[in-house]
Amino acid sequence: MRDIKVDELLGKLTLEEKISLLAGGSAWVTKPIPEKGIPCVKTTDGPNGARGSRIKDGESAACFPAACSVAATFDIDIAHRIGVALGEEARTKGARSLLAPTVCIHRHPLGGRNFESFSEDPFLSGQMGIANVIGLQSTGVSATVKHFAANEQETQRLNVNAVVAERPLREIYLKPFEMIVKNANPWAIMTSYNKINGHHADSNLFLLQQVLRGEWKWDGLIMSDWGGINSTAASLNAGVDLEMPGPARWRKKPAVLAAMQDGELTEATINERARHILLFLKQLRCFDEPTYSDPGEEAINKPEHAALIREAGSKGIVLLKNQDECLPLTKGKLRGKKVAAFGYAKQCLAHGGGSASVKPHYRISPWDALQEALRGWDVELSYARGAHTFRQLPLLVDNVYDLTGNPGFTYNVCEIGNPTPKETIHGYDKSEMSLLDGHTLENVEVNLMAIFRPRETAAYYFTLSSLGVAQLSIDDKIVLQQNENCNDAMGFLFGGVPVPLVKVHMEKGKQYSIHIHASPLTSTKVQDLGFLEGQVGVRLGHMSSVEYEADVLSEAVDLAKESDYSIIFVGNDPSWETEGQDQASFHLPKEGSQDKLVAAVAAVCPRTVVVNSTGVATALPWINQVQGLIHTWFPGQEAGNSIVDVLTGAQNPEGHLPCTFPKRLEGCPAYGNFPGTYNSTDGFQVNYEEGVFVGYRHFDRLSPEKVNFPFGFGLSYTSFEISNLNIEKPLDNLYTLTAKVTNVGKVKGGIAVQAYVGRHAQLPDDLVKVLVGFKKVTLDAGQSSAVEIPIATRDFAIWDEKLQKWLVESGDYVFSVAKSCMDILATSTIAVERSIYEP
Repeated sequence: MRDIKVDELLGKLTLEEKISLLAGGSAWVTKPIPEKGIPCVKTTDGPNGARGSRIKDGESAACFPAACSVAATFDIDIAHRIGVALGEEARTKGARSLLAPTVCIHRHPLGGRNFESFSEDPFLSGQMGIANVIGLQSTGVSATVKHFAANEQETQRLNVNAVVAERPLREIYLKPFEMIVKNANPWAIMTSYNKINGHHADSNLFLLQQVLRGEWKWDGLIMSDWGGINSTAASLNAGVDLEMPGPARWRKKPAVLAAMQDGELTEATINERARHILLFLKQLRCFDEPTYSDPGEEAINKPEHAALIREAGSKGIVLLKNQDECLPLTKGKLRGKKVAAFGYAKQCLAHGGGSASVKPHYRISPWDALQEALRGWDVELSYARGAHTFRQLPLLVDNVYDLTGNPGFTYNVCEIGNPTPKETIHGYDKSEMSLLDGHTLENVEVNLMAIFRPRETAAYYFTLSSLGVAQLSIDDKIVLQQNENCNDAMGFLFGGVPVPLVKVHMEKGKQYSIHIHASPLTSTKVQDLGFLEGQVGVRLGHMSSVEYEADVLSEAVDLAKESDYSIIFVGNDPSWETEGQDQASFHLPKEGSQDKLVAAVAAVCPRTVVVNSTGVATALPWINQVQGLIHTWFPGQEAGNSIVDVLTGAQNPEGHLPCTFPKRLEGCPAYGNFPGTYNSTDGFQVNYEEGVFVGYRHFDRLSPEKVNFPFGFGLSYTSFEISNLNIEKPLDNLYTLTAKVTNVGKVKGGIAVQAYVGRHAQLPDDLVKVLVGFKKVTLDAGQSSAVEIPIATRDFAIWDEKLQKWLVESGDYVFSVAKSCMDILATSTIAVERSIYEP
């Protein structure tokens, strides 16, 4: 490693050169200064795979389980191994900075990006994040821990003001970041889009200067989320070193120099921000090795990564119900039987939508995996879809011809108000264009034109959505139009927004002219458009009425009647659960279709098992009608194999819920305060009125009947006993919990032993208990093992807003060992002395 003296190098740069370092050079790459020997570094998304620079059509990548799935393993080793693999994957894409992990909190079940974060519990999130970051950075690739901070929703995410008191801010939302900063030393942190108590994250002096740089004494790189800078001087003064993406939007040299001339910025601040950039490049060995070339991206399908994905995916699956030991579906149970699969069986729900999505090397669907696993078992396997789940109609890509007669669309770009094209492309391959397709169309008008030749005579449904004003004409007649800005621009980009349908009768043998016209997104008093200002995006969907109106439910019921076992695969595909928008409903989409499918099949097939693939808790109105239920999250590219391994018993389920599954949305702690409201004084605002009572901290104070399944819950195909609880205090402010774990069942299995602490005599503001430790144990049948869990007093301290310090009051505390937060197996009451900790 070259001995790069950063301060000497900084001293050789002109002021203008230092300013140029403070924003990216392009979408994913920092700005180099070759003549001064300063290289660039490439970044890439994201938390469950290194995608590379192309969002939709780049090189394939390994798709790992989503963070919620990793957290459900309660296995630190798996989180670490995935971190190492992600670092190796990032290098195949020429990147040294991975935009991960995401450690925000599951505040509410409708959070659109919950799947991308670990848990509702800050301690579990922090521990998984520590392991992930250490593993990732061991490969020389930087973690970029995000999104700092209080970023628990997608609705109005560019400008929503999260109003949160300091105690919950410290104890819940900042704690995972603090744990990772102090125990893993991440090399970069990304600010969030939102405001926190009135100040955007990128200019929040309390978060960035007082807490992150000051109290936590962290000296890494702070970068913005993409388009997440909202000022020139304020963000620099607050401490954001790098504006992304490039080229600069706010940090153009004239703007920065003008701010300095006006006294809003000093050269010392510019020097400090540039110093962090150079230190980051040094940390990543960018001065020693070539770090970026275009394309510089490879699709390398590593067998060891595939094996890890399959293992981690299966170990994160949670068995929620197993009535009469319906599962596992062994060879002996299924011999000579008819097994029907429904719903998403033929789709691989590997990941959620948005920046956490990747183009996997391959996808294994449950149907593929079932066919392989049951080969030679004398089983008749069949399939019916059973439910319409599409959120958007498919793109129009077939039977369309551009204005030259070749397949595709003619696409042209015009100046606003001028119909004469300044650019024309023929053969454009689909009826959609947006930023995610690599189109950076700004302040122009766009046309997509084609001739459509229907395959059959039928009615056809069309939908149109757009960032700005748009219209669809068929044979020069306007049939759909959007007369205002999209009401959810981020939702448009990342999966779809509610759009009207139009039904048009078309005949085979005829041809129909299609013309889509789209204008840019424009400012309004209500919307802060950020980096989307002036952008153009449009999408046309279509489907024949034959498919759209098909009675798929009746077909499924008929099949279920003839089957011995029914396995229904339900969940959220990436258009339903995605960055950019919060969940449309607590119930599975679409419009109750999946719930109706489960209820109808269960009514005619007594051996019905449901496999639910979502990154969030969902309503389970049919829970008492089915024999089995497993929750799979988003397990990655090996999803089908991971799921079928658990269904057949090749892998004993050992996952535990990282979030509570409430019975009703109205019972959730943030209900009524999510996603917020708009008023003319404060703009869009969300109040965190539940305080520290998030997730199980809230439900602990209520009747157990309020939840379907509690935090930490998970069944197994075997049984475990935990005994001989003992608490010792080997050091001041550190306790050690020991217990004996025995597998008293008949097969090998794993369990996460959980430790909780709470005050014996509680005051109204006290939490009943908090998770303070856990340990994953895997045992053969009949095997026992001693478990040791260290418990730091600091981990059950509260933030005292008067003292401005962490406090553990003296008194009796209940130390518990548990299988879940509501399945406490043994307790010990310990007298704890008063302790105060600096922040």
